[in-house]
Amino acid sequence: QVQRVESGGGLVQPGGSLRLSCAASISIFRIYAMGWYRQAPGNQRELVAAITSGGSTNYADSVKGRFTISRDNAKKTMYLEMNSLKPEDTAVYYCNTAPEGLWNWGQGTQVTVSS
Repeated sequence: QVQRVESGGGLVQPGGSLRLSCAASISIFRIYAMGWYRQAPGNQRELVAAITSGGSTNYADSVKGRFTISRDNAKKTMYLEMNSLKPEDTAVYYCNTAPEGLWNWGQGTQVTVSS
């Protein structure tokens, strides 16, 4: 299993910001395209942002212009900067390979957007 630690979630008001981090244990993290996924209660897990090994990015339409994905291969860490958060962004956020999550799913980090 590939261990990851997802962190940075929390409770934020609409319009607020959060920065999520995903620290991986795998030594060859740099070769993988990675993504941030989210799952809201009653919904299927969806891929919201992805980044290739070379740094090219892609976003779901629902978060385009508000979220920014990045990675630091030397630290084996991936980030998700989330701005202008909306209540519909409320979900558990997970990191995994993209476009399919090939690794085991971890605990994720809860993001709640509410006033």
